[in-house]
Amino acid sequence: MGISAKPAAGISFATMTKDAYPFLIPLLFVTALLLWYELLGLAVVFFFLSAFVAYFFRNPERSIPDDPDAIVSPADGKVVRLDRQGTQWELSIFLSIFDVHVNRAPIEGTIIKKHYQPGRFRLAFDERASVENEKVTITIGGERDLTFSLIAGLVARRIRVWKNEGAQVKKGDRIGLIRFGSRVDVVFPPECEILVNKGDRVCGGSTVLARWKKES
Repeated sequence: MGISAKPAAGISFATMTKDAYPFLIPLLFVTALLLWYELLGLAVVFFFLSAFVAYFFRNPERSIPDDPDAIVSPADGKVVRLDRQGTQWELSIFLSIFDVHVNRAPIEGTIIKKHYQPGRFRLAFDERASVENEKVTITIGGERDLTFSLIAGLVARRIRVWKNEGAQVKKGDRIGLIRFGSRVDVVFPPECEILVNKGDRVCGGSTVLARWKKES
């Protein structure tokens, strides 16, 4: 540990996710209606709400590292926890409402487990959120297994996972979305070398969080 990973180059903004449409279309309709009735003040408010929704659901392309031993971040945000628990490392990423909320596969492999756990909606940066909040825990099995959890926060009340058990994923593939502020936890097994520090900013699919250690 001790090497601060930086997001890879080549990040560009692309289209929105389809999850934006149920929010964006009604907002744009109301905006147009308010303009029709010349209620300009309210129209401006709804226009900016529409713009925020489009921004929140942005779905940028990412440059995925070629290193087969690299484990990339499943989310954009800030590393708010990095603790050693026995032989494992546990890392938490906090996503504010201004971060990209599309989640990505940290490694290549098969989704061998997807488990939904109902729970509370504590603030996502609260340490208790990892245990008590609603979440979906995913295990990807490849040459080695890796487990991570998508966790709802106080504002985030919906976790969408686009991949089911048995699905094949490549490193950096888009796998889901947590709406409006959230947290992602990753559990690294002993054979991982951690490359980030608490407080680092990370980008989903491009920041290398850790590497598998070479077998001796």
